[in-house]
Amino acid sequence: MNTLNQDIKQKLTHLNVLEKIIAVNVVVFFIGFILQALTSTLPNDVSLKWFELSSNLSELLVTPWSFITYAFVHYDFIHMLFNMLWLYFIGQWFLNMFSKKLAINIYFLGAIAGAIVFLLGYNVLPDVFHTGGRLVGASAAVRALLIFMCAYMPQMDLRFFMFNIKLWIVGAAIVTLDVIGLGGSNAGGNLAHIGGAALGLLYAWQYKQGKDIGKGFEGLADTVTAWFSKTKKSPLKTVHKRTNKDMAGFKKEEFDAFTKQKRIDVILDKISKSGYDSLTKEEKAFLFKAGK
Repeated sequence: MNTLNQDIKQKLTHLNVLEKIIAVNVVVFFIGFILQALTSTLPNDVSLKWFELSSNLSELLVTPWSFITYAFVHYDFIHMLFNMLWLYFIGQWFLNMFSKKLAINIYFLGAIAGAIVFLLGYNVLPDVFHTGGRLVGASAAVRALLIFMCAYMPQMDLRFFMFNIKLWIVGAAIVTLDVIGLGGSNAGGNLAHIGGAALGLLYAWQYKQGKDIGKGFEGLADTVTAWFSKTKKSPLKTVHKRTNKDMAGFKKEEFDAFTKQKRIDVILDKISKSGYDSLTKEEKAFLFKAGK
């Protein structure tokens, strides 16, 4: 048993941040599946409903955490499977070009934006979106990541069967389908999709101008993470000898990391303007190596 636990822990430590989110979603799905199977033998209040996002504001006041937790709840296997497949493939692509912190910022802010648009739709337009709606699923968060990529590199080609298609066309088609879906049975879900897509679009526009609108959320996430950190500050002050020469006020490692990131930004900017095929072999090799 100890060997099995160690093996599982080792595999989990090698997952990237979005793969860990996928793992959490899968675990929550099976918990919900078990609870549904045991409904007849368990009390009525033992379920995942406390993690769902309700359109009823009075209920939301009791479960404020549902602004985020709804994005980890899936009851339908196909719904969960498609969301996680999308997240996996987009995640591999995204993390080859951008940092894990940026991925986390966009993912969770996309979930929050989806929740806000969902609540606005049901409470501002109750005649259009009838009350009583509940929101679950990671679709809004996944949409945010996808639309960010489509908006940041609109001219990049995506291989689709026998021909290439520009990313901006993919993004526009997905958003159009979500707007059309507002008149269907999953109106609440499509409202959340549109909120996530809007966040991804805004984030990309601002990021191309050198502004990271998720920095505030990133600081909050770091603070919350620190609360659960096992490491404690040592009462003794440790003095480190400087082993590397400073370069422009930075350590050599910091300077190299900064230079590398600037080169990546220049290459990504080139992709956004002229497409991936405009890169030289050297630039493609550098981007691939940086992604590793």
